[in-house]
Amino acid sequence: MNRIEKVLQNDDSAYIYFVKLVKTFVVFLSFYTFSILEKNSIYELLDEMIFISSKYYFFTILFSLLFFIITFFFVQNKNFKTNFISFLKEDILIIFIIQIIIFSFFFVKKINFVIDIAYFYSLIFLTVNLLLTKKMFNLIYNYMVNNDIIHKNIMLVGNYKDIIFFLKNKNEKINVFKCCIVHDLSDLNKTLIRSEIKIPVFFSKEDIRSILEYHELGQIWILENRNNKTERLISSIIKFSVDILIVNLDTKKNILSENLLYGKFEFKRYEISKFYGPNLLLKILIDKIFSIIFLIIASPILFFCAILIIIEDGFPILFTQDRTGWDGRRFKIYKLRTLNKKKFDKTTQVTMNDNRKLKCGSFIRKFSIDEIPQLINVLVGDMSIVGPRPHMVEHDIKYSKLFMNYLKRHKCNPGLTGWAQVHGLRGSTSDEQMKKRMEYDLWYLNNWTIIIDLYIMMKTFYVIFKHKGE
Repeated sequence: MNRIEKVLQNDDSAYIYFVKLVKTFVVFLSFYTFSILEKNSIYELLDEMIFISSKYYFFTILFSLLFFIITFFFVQNKNFKTNFISFLKEDILIIFIIQIIIFSFFFVKKINFVIDIAYFYSLIFLTVNLLLTKKMFNLIYNYMVNNDIIHKNIMLVGNYKDIIFFLKNKNEKINVFKCCIVHDLSDLNKTLIRSEIKIPVFFSKEDIRSILEYHELGQIWILENRNNKTERLISSIIKFSVDILIVNLDTKKNILSENLLYGKFEFKRYEISKFYGPNLLLKILIDKIFSIIFLIIASPILFFCAILIIIEDGFPILFTQDRTGWDGRRFKIYKLRTLNKKKFDKTTQVTMNDNRKLKCGSFIRKFSIDEIPQLINVLVGDMSIVGPRPHMVEHDIKYSKLFMNYLKRHKCNPGLTGWAQVHGLRGSTSDEQMKKRMEYDLWYLNNWTIIIDLYIMMKTFYVIFKHKGE
């Protein structure tokens, strides 16, 4: 599954940081190119000695370093702007400030740097390159929005008039309102409301879990005003896994606020997953790199086990099963088949002395080799290497009714291993064990960092041999 929309779910920080990094490279490359082409032909572009011996060498390094520092640490926008004013603020103003800093430093240190017409041409060359870079990233961002690559599937929750009022003010393609819950629906003409709102309308007492899963919702926006009790609205959806924003329809526009929708509605993040932005992007990169490495290393083991399965019970080698992923979205999980195909039942949990197991299946399960094909799930984006273990759909339905916060486990990608598994909570699906797993998974969700992921990866290898699989 595509996770770019999750990286940019709450803000555009990851995209903005990437753009800043590329712009820093453009700054360096612009001065490097100009320093060579000023007195040489294009054929000398790869001759770095010309650049090193030019007056721009030290200036370029200092300029690029200052550009990187100022844009990364002093310009902290969370929403990517595509207008020309943002270019003036983020690039032209920074270029002006950097020049003041550099020439003040040169003056104090008595470093000679001739400001001639060629220098002004270099600034024009730099400005044009930065403008073209800005245009290129604007096109990429607009393409992702227009093609639903980073769209946000949203459910609105509120009263009829508030929902109508809010929908009339929406003006961003990135926000896709898939459905809504109208709290005063029972007092109104349902047919008329559904024709006016033009998105699926539901009661608050309907099966919200199924609604969230069917519409692949990532956020719920609760519309709040002075006549609307937010607590009552929150209580109906708080146990589910999606992010919750509270949008205040009463507040006047505060131009200083970073949390504005459509330039007029202030909002606050009531319950937001930690899995977004640059940290999630880094987690995704680690998942892809490690899954490829682990698949290469494990390929001889997989091949050997596949031969054992074929010899003992024929094909198929793998089996698939529906599991619940991020935001309750279904996906097919891959495993090595360890049960006799004539006695195979996907809905029945395997036990220690299960007579359905193949002879080679006991060995395969003992060292969790059957889980290795899930690295394919990681590569395609349905899973991560680290995260709450995905349970059977039947278990999710059962335990979501028993435990209030059970569905919050789905606020990130499920994992091959997790915080619960490295604490010995593997195999058994008793009510007590499942509750403990849920508690450990919720701790992981609330405290997640990349460091914790790396720790869990390392400890998993130890746990596999200490607590043998069933």
